[in-house]
Amino acid sequence: MGTNQVNAPAGAGDEAEVRLRWWERRTEWPMVGLSVLFLGLYAWMVLDTGLTPVSRQRIDAVMWALWAAFAVDYLVRLGLARRRLRFVVHNAFDLLVLLLPLLRQLRVLRLVVVLLTLNRRVQARVRGQVVLYVSGAVVLLGLSAALAVLEVERTAPDAKITGFGDALWWTMTTVTTVGYGDYYPVTGQGKLIAAGLMIAGIALLGVVTGSIASWFVDRFGGLEQSVSASADATRRLDAESDQLRAEIVVLREEITALRTELSSREGS
Repeated sequence: MGTNQVNAPAGAGDEAEVRLRWWERRTEWPMVGLSVLFLGLYAWMVLDTGLTPVSRQRIDAVMWALWAAFAVDYLVRLGLARRRLRFVVHNAFDLLVLLLPLLRQLRVLRLVVVLLTLNRRVQARVRGQVVLYVSGAVVLLGLSAALAVLEVERTAPDAKITGFGDALWWTMTTVTTVGYGDYYPVTGQGKLIAAGLMIAGIALLGVVTGSIASWFVDRFGGLEQSVSASADATRRLDAESDQLRAEIVVLREEITALRTELSSREGS
């Protein structure tokens, strides 16, 4: 593969990148739609406790089919990438969350696949709109975490989180790093979800803090530049005024000299 890359024409890599971008553009909204459908099915399966085992199996089968579509999308992007090893390294987390749900105990991580897909597809659309992006990310992350922790916690012995309201409250206190401690996970999977939510909460708070700091820097930086420009203009005006005063003094001296000369001529 290394030999082919060395001997490949210079335009081959550009053509591969064009094909990759074309695929990502063509699959952008379909993948977003599949992600939303996956979340809807997952929420239905978690919240509707009256579902029959057969219905649950059917919903789970559809969800696995959707997860397979995410895997196909990853494989196609890998195939279209010019530097596949670099693609795997830069998208190692995508590959990890695609493989881990194969373990029955970690199937809840299928939600991470959905979150990554939505983030990758939507981020470019709202780039620069930090408030919109962060708000959407908080809502999506909170809803997904609440559903995930409720699924793994409510049937556990000594469970503290047994209802969706409890799960939402726990999610809010965790993602904001408040952590009252009135609700907390007791299972291993629940603690894994909690750890991921804590890390995501810190990251989101960092984004918000950085955005606010950047706003203040821009605002006060512009004000400082305005004040500096005003000071420069004032100095230029002062310099011009001093020059005008000096010219007026010279003119007065010349006028006085002319008057003296005229007087002396009239007297003679």
